[in-house]
Amino acid sequence: MTRDVHHTYDRIADHFAQTREYPWPEVESFLDDRTAETALDIGCGNGRHAELLAARADRVLALDASRGLLDAAQERAADRGFQVALVAGDAARLPLRAASVDLAVYVATLHHLPSRALRVDSLDELARVLSASGAALVSAWSTEHDRFDADEGFDTTVDWTLPGGKTVPRFYHVYDPAEFRADLDASALAVDDAFVSSGNCYAVVRGEGKRP
Repeated sequence: MTRDVHHTYDRIADHFAQTREYPWPEVESFLDDRTAETALDIGCGNGRHAELLAARADRVLALDASRGLLDAAQERAADRGFQVALVAGDAARLPLRAASVDLAVYVATLHHLPSRALRVDSLDELARVLSASGAALVSAWSTEHDRFDADEGFDTTVDWTLPGGKTVPRFYHVYDPAEFRADLDASALAVDDAFVSSGNCYAVVRGEGKRP
């Protein structure tokens, strides 16, 4: 994640965390009946999905570029009594060993990376760290969301409004579904399923795709 996005989320971390109480139903559905030795939440935010992973994995790693959000995730883990190892890191350069993760969620983060090259690199990184039997759920904002009037993917900024009315712009790449699938296919991931739900593109992927 770029320095600008990193600083943006540090600025809004406390308020952002307060508005992100519940996990996404698509993540709950993906994790249903799945277990793992090591699980990873990329772009963990306040830890709401890491909490789900903690009920299904022996060890959970929660990665984010924002120190402020990692602090919020630590507070959530302490308050709710689940174990998580917090990692400050970049989604395009995961600081993890190859094939070290059995289960991952990568939601609402890919779209913050500012170029297609970085986004595909990030998907390659997910493929690299997934074990041979590992699976992950990837999501990004989609043109199918009713807030957008576009047929093709595009770059934009979306303001976050802090208490008191101050706005903080956040970079997004809004994917069209075909483009999302094209980036997945350009990566080392194998795609088991790709779909649109609640205005987001989703894919269930494995890391054994096009590895040499």
